[in-house]
Amino acid sequence: MTAELWRIAEITLDDETGRRLKSDLEQERAAAISDLLVENRFAPASGRAGPYHLRIGVEESRLTLDIHSACDGSSERVLLPLLPLRRIVREYLVLCESYNEALRQSSLKGMEAIDFGRRALHNEGSERLMAELAGKVEMDRDTGRRLFTLVSVLQLRG
Repeated sequence: MTAELWRIAEITLDDETGRRLKSDLEQERAAAISDLLVENRFAPASGRAGPYHLRIGVEESRLTLDIHSACDGSSERVLLPLLPLRRIVREYLVLCESYNEALRQSSLKGMEAIDFGRRALHNEGSERLMAELAGKVEMDRDTGRRLFTLVSVLQLRG
């Protein structure tokens, strides 16, 4: 199969709360979705062919990935407990807020230190997400990073 088949072609966030995020987080969400749609490597372990429409949500403290194949119309759902990610997400979101506050105050020294920590937590979170999804969904590192951003936003909204 060609690489074109093992990719996300459309993403929907299942946000039943309708709660609006701060503009900084809305921008992060939009950038993650945009970047994902431009380039990603995503393949369910089931072997279901893509490209995929991915619906990401949170139900009863679990991440839900509804994967719909644009190729044959079939679907599957992957569930993942959010507890292993909760601490990382919470700390990551706090550092994002601190970083954005430092940006508003033009505190270059503070921004650099906070950004270093934010990036480290983002890497840790994406690696943990990928490890938790291993055997269910395979993806490259950049796809994992962008999905972690979306999972963080969904948990904040929830």
